[in-house]
Amino acid sequence: MSKGNKIVENFQRPDKELVQRFSRIPVANIDDCVGRTGAMNDRIRPMNRSRLLGTAFTIKVPEGDNLMFHKAMDMAQPGDVFVIDAGGSSSRSIFGELMVNYCRIRGIAGIVVDGSIRDSDAIGQMEDFPVYAIGVTPNGPYKNGPGEINTPVAVGGIVVRPGDILVGDADGVIVIRPEDAESIADAAEAVIEKEEQIMKDILEKCSYVRPWVDQKIQELGTEIIK
Repeated sequence: MSKGNKIVENFQRPDKELVQRFSRIPVANIDDCVGRTGAMNDRIRPMNRSRLLGTAFTIKVPEGDNLMFHKAMDMAQPGDVFVIDAGGSSSRSIFGELMVNYCRIRGIAGIVVDGSIRDSDAIGQMEDFPVYAIGVTPNGPYKNGPGEINTPVAVGGIVVRPGDILVGDADGVIVIRPEDAESIADAAEAVIEKEEQIMKDILEKCSYVRPWVDQKIQELGTEIIK
C-alpha cells in the first residue's frame, strides 16, 4: 500500500433519531452551546439554500483531484454527508452537476468540500441538496489519486471524523461529536426557547432586558459624563 492510500469501508453512525434532533436548530444556536468554536470557518459557504443535516462520510484528496470521491459515491449510505478535504485549493473543481445529482439520487444528505465546485448555476438552484464549498471554477479535476476514505480530515479549520453529525444553514456548517450530541441538543433547544421569549418582548413590549451590559461597563470603570 502506497502512502496516502487508505479506504475504511465501515464506521459507526449515530442513531438517526439523535441526528434528527438538530433538524430545526439554527447553526448559530448550536455554536453558542459549544463555546462558539464548533463551526467551520467562513471560507466554507453555502452554494444554495438547502439546509444540511447528516452524518459525516469523510474523504481526503490531493488538491484538484476527485478519484476517491468517485469511489466514495458508490460506498456511502443514505443520510451520509460527504466531507471532502481537498486542501483548500480553489484552482480546480472537485465536482459538478453530474456528481451532485448522482449523490442526490442515492440519498446522500449533502456535500461539504474544502475546495471548489463547478456548474454553480445548476447547483445553486437546487432546493433539496445542500452543497458547501470555498469557491467556483470551471477547471475540472484530475483523477489520479491517491487519497483516503473515512479517516479524520480537516475542513474549514475543524477536524471531522467519520460519524460526526453535521448541521448547516445559511450561516455555515457546524460539526457535532455524537458523544456530545444529546447534551448539545438539550442546551440548544433551551436557547431557542429563551430567544423566542426575548423576541416576543422586543416585538410586543419594545423591551430588551440585558442587565449584563451596564454591569460590564461598570466593571470596566467607564467614565460616564452627563
